[in-house]
Amino acid sequence: MTTTYGPRPARHAVATPGRRSPAVPVLVLGWAGVAAVLALWWQDTSTVVGTADWLIGAGRIAGLLCGYSCALLVGLMARVPALEQGVGSDRVARWHAALGRYTVCLLLVHVTLVLWGYAVQAHSGLVGETTSVVLTYPDMLKGTIGGLLLLAVGVVSARAVRRRVRYETWYYLHLLTYLAVFLAFWHQLALGADFATHPLARAFWYALYAAAAAAVLWYRIAAPLRLNLRHRLRVARVVREAPGVVSVIVCGDRLPELAARSGQFLRWRFLAPGLWWTASPYSLSTAPRPDLLRITVKASGDHSAALARLRPGTRIWAEGPYGALTADRRTRRKVLLLAGGVGVTPLRALFESLPARPGDLTLIHRARTADDLVLRGELEAIARSRGARLHYLLNQPDGGSPRLTADLLRVAVPDVAEHDVYLCGPPGMAQASYEALRAAGVPARHIHHESFEL
Repeated sequence: MTTTYGPRPARHAVATPGRRSPAVPVLVLGWAGVAAVLALWWQDTSTVVGTADWLIGAGRIAGLLCGYSCALLVGLMARVPALEQGVGSDRVARWHAALGRYTVCLLLVHVTLVLWGYAVQAHSGLVGETTSVVLTYPDMLKGTIGGLLLLAVGVVSARAVRRRVRYETWYYLHLLTYLAVFLAFWHQLALGADFATHPLARAFWYALYAAAAAAVLWYRIAAPLRLNLRHRLRVARVVREAPGVVSVIVCGDRLPELAARSGQFLRWRFLAPGLWWTASPYSLSTAPRPDLLRITVKASGDHSAALARLRPGTRIWAEGPYGALTADRRTRRKVLLLAGGVGVTPLRALFESLPARPGDLTLIHRARTADDLVLRGELEAIARSRGARLHYLLNQPDGGSPRLTADLLRVAVPDVAEHDVYLCGPPGMAQASYEALRAAGVPARHIHHESFEL
């Protein structure tokens, strides 16, 4: 491990403790909704007698919970800033993925148990009863189409399938969730016995779905439209930083009003041939400035490689800023930034802007070779000007990859257990680093990391 120290420290203020994440209140509110749904079924169900009643009753519970989770699914797709920036985009994405799996399971349970119960009640076959229900019950055909669409989205989103399809294919098929939920909504109100006899429950269901729809319309459509009309983002220039790595300098109007922060990212859609159809999340690689933003991207596919060919003046459609890997998570005076490869980009912005006294800020950059040290010159200049510590962890001359262990961390940062740690890098490196940090005595609540591996 090589080390760079800043010989002429500069004075900086110390940050106040970070804000508390709203994750717990959001989860409590979500589970309170589950309890309310179960209470609705309980209040509306006087007796359960016989096999058919038990099957239909269990199917109704699954259906109510499925309908409730559909509204939450849509809400989590809305990219609400309070969640994206407070809870963290990665955590919201994991909530959405987990809830999607539960929703599909509840849907299958609902359909199976209700049809089975109807068949037992009518003393008929399951196939015949299914045909009768789908073709003769009010809004049942809409519900069937919605359910099939939701199942299709669930199949495409399964990890084994998603790995085999292009991101763009998955993304546009995923949008069918909106249509599926819209169709299923009317089925719920038409056939849900709990809503037919309880106007208050019906009003709550309308309000729940209206709130989810309003969030999507505002944050996925109106807010991005306003942002791009207001700021008119465009490419100023493209700078080669390292082999296969470029920085895209972005200019625009009234950039301070964008309120982007170090550690955050935006979803960028470059309106150039071959690029306009994909919106990719790239972190800001320098602290936002009044006249420019910058992202630094490593070529890892056709889309990211094409950014090197962007021309000045290319218009950009952006959404954001998103992400909670910001100074708000900080609760301790000392901070360690731990980066792997091009994951250094958001940490470089934090290295520049986090308030810290000389000696309280350390960055460890893990890379294969010295040529892969993205933004090395800038990092060393920041370390010198701020009196910060900068360490490089490179592969050995024979190509062997050194392990980041608790002992190695203690050598580089003797009081590492007293630091807040910001972690960004490939999944394998991030997991190994997390384990080493925990072994070195860093509490989990002081390790700040965002990942998009679902």
